[in-house]
Amino acid sequence: MYSEKIRYIGCDDATLDLFESQYPLSEGMCYNSYLLCGEKTAVMDSVDARKTDEWLQKLKAESEKLNTTIDYLIVQHMEPDHSGSIGAFLQQYPNATIVGSKAALQFMEQFGYKPQNTLLIKAGDTLDLGGLTLQFIAAPMVHWPEVMMSYCPEEKTLFSADAFGSFGVHNAHPDNWTDEARRYYTNICGKYGVPVSMVLSKIHTLDLQTIAPLHGCVLDGEQMAEAVRLYDIWSSYRIESEGVLVAHASIHGNTAKVAHRVAKALRAKGMEVKEIDLCRSDVSEAVSQAFRYGKMVLCASSYDSGVFPPMHIFLYKLGIKGYQSRRVALVENGTWAPTAGKTMRSMLETMKNIDIADPTLSIRSAWKEEYEEQLQTLVEKI
Repeated sequence: MYSEKIRYIGCDDATLDLFESQYPLSEGMCYNSYLLCGEKTAVMDSVDARKTDEWLQKLKAESEKLNTTIDYLIVQHMEPDHSGSIGAFLQQYPNATIVGSKAALQFMEQFGYKPQNTLLIKAGDTLDLGGLTLQFIAAPMVHWPEVMMSYCPEEKTLFSADAFGSFGVHNAHPDNWTDEARRYYTNICGKYGVPVSMVLSKIHTLDLQTIAPLHGCVLDGEQMAEAVRLYDIWSSYRIESEGVLVAHASIHGNTAKVAHRVAKALRAKGMEVKEIDLCRSDVSEAVSQAFRYGKMVLCASSYDSGVFPPMHIFLYKLGIKGYQSRRVALVENGTWAPTAGKTMRSMLETMKNIDIADPTLSIRSAWKEEYEEQLQTLVEKI
């Protein structure tokens, strides 16, 4: 419970190994849901179908404590990890009114949910619960087109849908919010920086004490202020940390050895360096670190007249997530007909405002001292 009038009824999904069937989870995920208790009672979003029974039990227990009926289900976001229990909710509370945007109600029908009572809302509308008010803020493409956020002025709380979320179970490691929130944002919302910035401009006008997202911990105090600051940076594709990501994709280890030399030389210049082995680290973490830093060195083996697939996948992911406005240097390796550099360059050139440092450092098979001068040149350029 966060206050007398806002009760937490979300669920941890500690055994979930992949979010959206693609992002690894070391500690599972949570689906946050809230019960708002005015003269009328509203539920803020449902949960994934994996946790339907637990969620309904929590909802029933809280409503019985309050001796109240459930009047509304607010649907801020129709992605199945938040809408997957709507059908079961309607069976248990058939007279409740489902509140959502035009697109949300349309998506609801597409998912096969048929509520008896609906209330169409749009940006600027309010819902009076008696002692609590919800003001609705349109948040299209954060990160689906139907998204609404809800602000409760009496509690100074913003229900932010997927924005300000993070991977992990509820309140597992609040001190580690930044790393998992960055990985969550860059991989899920990264493409939609402009819409996120537009919503942030609306949030800045609110009297806020608490942000209650649909994933991760509830934010308040200094942590909330830091989250808003970081979202300003991430959504505008600005640099969060001065430093360099050195990412390598090496078949037999020789390219990795060159990458380690590059990282060592950069550190000798006093730069912060993050090394990632793309063959062994999940690509979502690599994407997160690429967005974090302003500079990057890519080191890859040539493969099938192109580039080694772990690097190809990484660059593909960066492209679809909107990676931009960064400086990048290239290191390729090839025993014959090196092609990694050309392939990496062609993929980077499809991205916005990428400054590629020339020349590419081209290694034949393995490191030799004759490459040292070229390596130092690359370090100076980055």
